[in-house]
Order: sequence, then C-alpha cells, then structure tokens
Amino acid sequence: MRKSLYAGFDLGGTQLKYGLIDEDGTLIFKDKAPTPASIDGLLKLLKSLLEEMKKRGKNKIAALGFGFPGIFSLKERKIFQSPNYPGLDNFNLFPALSRFLDVPFWVDNDANLAAFGEWKCGAGKGAQSLVLLTIGTGIGSGIILDGKLWHGACGYAGELGHVVVHPDGEKCNCGINGCLESEASAPRIVKHYLALAKTNENISAEEVYIRAKNGDQAARHAFARAGYYLGIGLGIVLNMLNPDKILLGGGVMTTGEFIFGPALEEARKRSYKASFECCAIQKASLGNDAGLIGAASWAQDQVGRKSA
Repeated sequence: MRKSLYAGFDLGGTQLKYGLIDEDGTLIFKDKAPTPASIDGLLKLLKSLLEEMKKRGKNKIAALGFGFPGIFSLKERKIFQSPNYPGLDNFNLFPALSRFLDVPFWVDNDANLAAFGEWKCGAGKGAQSLVLLTIGTGIGSGIILDGKLWHGACGYAGELGHVVVHPDGEKCNCGINGCLESEASAPRIVKHYLALAKTNENISAEEVYIRAKNGDQAARHAFARAGYYLGIGLGIVLNMLNPDKILLGGGVMTTGEFIFGPALEEARKRSYKASFECCAIQKASLGNDAGLIGAASWAQDQVGRKSA
C-alpha cells in the first residue's frame, strides 16, 4: 500500500515554490514557477500545478497546504493585507480554491508555515518552543509555543519583523517607524552601505557581502549595524518568550558572521543572562524549502487532528 502524500505551496513575491512530502516528512519532489501578476493567474497556475503533482503522486495526495504572505484572519479565512501580493487583500480565497480542489486544504501565513516546517523537519526538531526569523528583502517570523504553532487571538501573531527596534528610524512599509524589518533587512543593509561609502551605485546586498569579505570596512559596518538591530529584536524575543531555540534563516543569514556575530553580541546585552543561556540561537536548515515543507506538514498535521 502506497503512503499518502501531502502537497505544499509557498507563495513569494517573485516565485511560487511547491512540492510533495510523504508521511515521514521526506521531501520527494519540489519545483518553482514565476509568481503570476494577477490573482486569476495565480489560481490558474495552482490548478495546473496540482494536476501535475497528482500525476507525479499517482493521485495519492491526501491534503494540501498553502503559505501566503500577509495578515491572515483565522475567523474570516482570508488575507486582510498582503504587502508583497496586494491581489490577495480581502480576496475570498477559500471559495476560489474550493472550485478546483477535491482534497482537504489549509491556508496560513507563509512565515508561520516556514517555522512549522523547521520545527517538524529541520533545525527545530525536538524543541518545545522556537522562533524562526527569515531575513531577506523583508523579515518574516513564526512562533511555536508548547509544541503548537502560535496564531494569537485572531491569527496575527508572530509579526516580529514589525517590532520597533529604533523608534527614530526610517518608516517601514507597514507605516511604523524603526521596525526590525526596516533596520535589518537586505535593502537597509544596501542603503546604509551606500551612505557610508558615499556612492550611489545600483548594487545588491549580495554584492555588499562580497565587498565585506574582501575587506571593505563600509560593507562590514553595514552588516554590523543590521546585526546590532537584529540583536535588539532577539533580546525582545528572549525576554518575552524564553524559547528553546531561535532559528535565523533567509538570504541575509548566508553572510555568516558579518551579521550573526554582532546580533549574538547585542542579544546577550539586551536579554536576561538566564534567558540567553537557556536558548540555542542558530541558523535554520531548510533554506528556501522551509515554506513549502511547512505548508505540506501543516496539512498533514491538520488531517491527523481531524481523524484523531
């Protein structure tokens, strides 16, 4: 008898990542496609990808999970606001998906499901409580408390990228000044480097990293500054939640000690010694697969709860 399969979809601003896991949580297939510009295009793409995966899984897909960016309401089962994909704003997602899905499915915030993926299948396995921060173009986060994905009262918990770490800092896309996202994300690292280097080049955070490796002091300072604010955010998490683990993922964390070292140093200063020493702060392990694995694992978990 073949094992059931679970499909996961992780929607990003530029790419839709998708794949299949088996009952043991092993990723057996993954792929990606460009994110369609419109919601109609997205629904058509999801329908065609599901047909493709059904053929691959020989129709043994038991459930699907979708990780979408934005503020997801548990009560109304819709995304209230999605800065990276405005077409989802207040869209009646569940009826639209139900038109072509013939198996159970679940939807959640993409960062929540990435945290769930790391907890079930990645660096967070075995932890009773963990926090995942993904640091890239923005900063996403998800929280596991007492072995459960933490949603909060209405579904909006875990937005640590919008904790204020610099009250007089720049305005974030969310409208608040000095969010962790506006002080430690990739665009901020680039902006700070350009100011320090007194240049107006069109470069990426990856190029700033290369320059830091080659000894460019302005580049190293730009990463250290981001690490400083990241450390403030970690201190808040440590003192508030006292988790077993904090996992750091996303493209910016591939720069290694240029940001990780300053972040740990500042987190140590900003938190109780006991809380800091109780927590393992380390890099996430699933990379770009965390969201799709988490979405599929979440669907599997929900099916198990329904049948229990």
